[in-house]
Amino acid sequence: MASLEKLAAAPSFWEDPTEAQRVLQRRRRLQEDYELSELLKQRSEDLGVLVEWASQGESVEDDLVKGLDELASEIESAEIKKMLGGEYDICNAIVSVHPGAGGTESQDWAEMLLRAYLRWAERRGFKRDVIDFQPGDEAGIKSATLTILGDYAYGLLLAEAGVHRLVRISPFDQAARRHTSFASVFVWPELPEDVDIEIEDKDLRIDTYRSSGAGGQHVNVTDSAVRITHLTTGIVVSCQNERSQHRNRDAAMKVLRGRLYDRKVKEQQERLERIGGDKKNIAFGSQIRSYVLHPYQMVKDHRTKLEVSNVERVLDGDLDSFIKTFLIRKASEAQESEKKERKT
Repeated sequence: MASLEKLAAAPSFWEDPTEAQRVLQRRRRLQEDYELSELLKQRSEDLGVLVEWASQGESVEDDLVKGLDELASEIESAEIKKMLGGEYDICNAIVSVHPGAGGTESQDWAEMLLRAYLRWAERRGFKRDVIDFQPGDEAGIKSATLTILGDYAYGLLLAEAGVHRLVRISPFDQAARRHTSFASVFVWPELPEDVDIEIEDKDLRIDTYRSSGAGGQHVNVTDSAVRITHLTTGIVVSCQNERSQHRNRDAAMKVLRGRLYDRKVKEQQERLERIGGDKKNIAFGSQIRSYVLHPYQMVKDHRTKLEVSNVERVLDGDLDSFIKTFLIRKASEAQESEKKERKT
């Protein structure tokens, strides 16, 4: 830590802004680790005092149970944070939800997923900012994009990227038949401004239009909504949540930068897989999780094999068990990959 502080104080530190930001980010993470270790140490010492008092006949059982629960929760949070070592895992997350084929059924399912992520963010105390919202014709949504702002939001929510499957008795089918619906979830990091993602003006087509989302009369009285098309890749992003066209453009550009970064990473991964000859267990965009409401109730993650019977609780934003098991699996695969590389 001291060596990093010394480096940051050097006159030449900011000559390379990108490297300077990396150093500062590393310093921040080391500082967080130090503060966490001190907190856990203090918790342990406090519990030791309570145990000593209990051995002397003091009535501290409630405080001891509460302290143990808090310590267990903090240790679990620390374990998860240590698995989030990706370069941009600490960033805010941009989440986009889209229904699959199936009209109203899939659109309703997409909105159920959107609500789950909004509730998950609320449970964690993260701020939520809806960037774009396209309501369905009868129910649900045609698409929605939101930013979830909080430390490690991207690293955590990356576990949700993929296709989600719902099996239920349709509330829109008069014959009460069982339906299967699909929705896709995409997750990108909201990149820091210093990250170099090259976007040239000549590669952009920017259209403005009148908002048709859930903002009501306050946002749809002017052509404030913005749609940006990246001509080189064909990526299209839009934002209509703000009254200001300028702010909508800024928000859309953040989404575009995140998507271009994601595209770049996936292209690099594909090149490495072609060179190494390995196949990923779960292809991007494949079905990752099933939610069954009929004839029984269960949520099953097809990557980790984790099963949970309380579907309603999961759909109310209790996603942490799925995120944790995914991160453990991901860390285990990374360790195995490192072992293979050392052997070769």
